[in-house]
Amino acid sequence: MANMNTPPTRQPALYIPHGAGPCFFMDWNPPDAWDATAAYLRSIAGSLPQRPDAIVLVTAHWLAPQFTAGSAARPGMLFDYYGFPQHTYQLNYPAAGAPALAEQVSELIRAAGLPAALDGERGYDHGVFIPLLLAFPDADIPVLQLSLRQDLDAAAHLAMGRALEPLREQNVLIIGSGMSFHNMRAYGDPRATPISQQFDAWLSETVALPEPERTARLAQWDSDSGPSGRQSHPPRAEEHLLPLMVVAGAAGTDRGQRDFSDEVLGTTISAFRFG
Repeated sequence: MANMNTPPTRQPALYIPHGAGPCFFMDWNPPDAWDATAAYLRSIAGSLPQRPDAIVLVTAHWLAPQFTAGSAARPGMLFDYYGFPQHTYQLNYPAAGAPALAEQVSELIRAAGLPAALDGERGYDHGVFIPLLLAFPDADIPVLQLSLRQDLDAAAHLAMGRALEPLREQNVLIIGSGMSFHNMRAYGDPRATPISQQFDAWLSETVALPEPERTARLAQWDSDSGPSGRQSHPPRAEEHLLPLMVVAGAAGTDRGQRDFSDEVLGTTISAFRFG
C-alpha cells in the first residue's frame, strides 16, 4: 500500500472513543459534553508520521460469526442509531472502500488460523463515519471496515490484531473504534465516576506493559481488572472494549499509552495509542 516514491512508514495503532450516536453533530446537554473528544479526534491526522495510504477500522457496531472485512469499492451509509435529529441521517462519508486490502486482510487472518469472510454489501456504520468525519473530514483515504467476532472472545481479538500488524509497515493506519466505558445504564450516575476512573487506570497501566504481560492481562480483562471491568462493560456488552484488543494485538512490541482522556456524563473515557 505504501507510495512508491516514499519509504515505508510504520503507522501507529489507535483505540479511539466514537462518542454517543451522532453526538458531535447535534445539540447536547450539557452543550460542551463532547467538545474535548471532538478536538482529540480532529487532532489525529496531525499526529501521524505521514498521511496513511489506507485505514483499517475495527468497529464496535459490527458483530459477525467470523471476522469479516468490508470489501465494497464504494460503501454506502448505515445509520444504525435511532431517535436522533433528522439532519443526523443526512450525514455522508464518501470515502472509497479498499477491496484489495480487504482480500489481504482476510488472508492474514486466515493465515493466523482464524476463519475470515468478506462482505461486499455493508455500508459504513456510525462507529466508522462519525469519528472519521472529524479525524479525516476530506474522506480521501480508502477505508476498510472490519467486524468484531460475535462470541466476544478477547483472546481471539488479540490474535486477529497480531495478524494485522504487518499492515502498519505498509502505511496502513489501524483504528479500533469503541468506548473505554460503555455501561449505558451508568452514564450520568455519580456512582459510576469512581468505577470508570478505576477501570481507566487499569487500562492505562495495562497497555503500557511489555507485550507478553499486556496480552495476558487483556485476554482476562474481566477478571484481572477487578469489579470495575464488568461494571464498565457488562456481560455480553463488551463490544465497545474489544476494538482495543485488536489494536493491542496489532501493536506488536510497541508499548501503549493513554493518548486522550476526559470525563463525559460523569464517566472517564480515554483513547490509547501504540507506536
